Amino acid sequence: MKNFVVKTIANAGALAVAIWLLQDITLTGDSTGRKVLTLIVVALLFGVVNFVVKPVVKLLTLPLFILTLGLITLVVNALMLMLTSWLAGLIDVSFHVDGFWTAVLGGLIISVVSWALNVVLPDED
Repeated sequence: MKNFVVKTIANAGALAVAIWLLQDITLTGDSTGRKVLTLIVVALLFGVVNFVVKPVVKLLTLPLFILTLGLITLVVNALMLMLTSWLAGLIDVSFHVDGFWTAVLGGLIISVVSWALNVVLPDED
């Protein structure tokens, strides 16, 4: 359970950095508390997408992973971010990623920041 909380906090921090750095990734809310709640909901949604959908996509694109020496990971991360944005729109959460190249850059930022936060934060259960 503690590992789940740590990963959610890392995802929320990484998403916050991407939102802060890229103007085409937006998260809106009436107040700071509402924005934080929205960010946590988006982090949970992003975690579920990465847990359920990403392994299936990686398996289906395994030849491309081998062919591109793993660079297709950037595209897969971008697609997971865009899927999160789409799902957030379906459940009426005010998070939006505008465009594929923004998603690629956002996915790169989220990957780096999430990795750094997972190194710093404790992960034992």
